[in-house]
Amino acid sequence: MTAAPRPRPRRRDTPPPRTGDSEAEVLRGFLDYLRASIAAKVEGAPGPAARAAGVPSGTNLLGLLHHLTFVERATFLGGRVTDWPSTFHAAPEDGVAEVVARYREAVAEANAVLDGCADLGAPLPRTQPDKPSPSVRWALTHLIEETGRHAGHADILRELIDGSTGR
Repeated sequence: MTAAPRPRPRRRDTPPPRTGDSEAEVLRGFLDYLRASIAAKVEGAPGPAARAAGVPSGTNLLGLLHHLTFVERATFLGGRVTDWPSTFHAAPEDGVAEVVARYREAVAEANAVLDGCADLGAPLPRTQPDKPSPSVRWALTHLIEETGRHAGHADILRELIDGSTGR
């Protein structure tokens, strides 16, 4: 007799956000939705599996969120990154909880900056006066694209790890 297949953990899909009607509310609403989705996808993943490469390129859950932490800081907070490929690798001592906490901290700091930006066409405030600053609109759009892309990667990697699906 063959054992019945084990049911796969399934998260309830969270529908796209209902936002206000302004451009800023829509952009920030979708960015926050994607941020929460990828953090939830990484959170609770078994540590060794979250670090293990899921595809031949070496991409892994922990690395994706570690990278997005650097993207948030570089885009909204003016952080400098000299080696982008290295941002896809969390330190060996970093666990899932630490990487998720650092990501959420970067998101909170980025949102604090965005809260002070009333004009989407204005440049983001920067701590590096020698480097041109993107407009708030460009930065929000870029982070929606970047976070959405990596959230899709994370969906696949998490399903490969433990069968977990959903947002």
